[in-house]
Amino acid sequence: MFDENERLARQEAHWLIKEFGAEAPLYAAMKAEKAIEQKDFGRCARWKRILEILADGHTAKSASSKY
Repeated sequence: MFDENERLARQEAHWLIKEFGAEAPLYAAMKAEKAIEQKDFGRCARWKRILEILADGHTAKSASSKY
């Protein structure tokens, strides 16, 4: 079971994939970078988690499409 922050990060990652497709990780990385520039490290951590989720999902999709 996921806590609320993890659930929201997964929801955001799903929305990004729907909205931006293959460019979703780029969008999340830009958001993380902007948060760093603004010294909002909590928001940066959230976007980095979203990037991890996107990477895991992309890896899983790539593996399943090969077989």
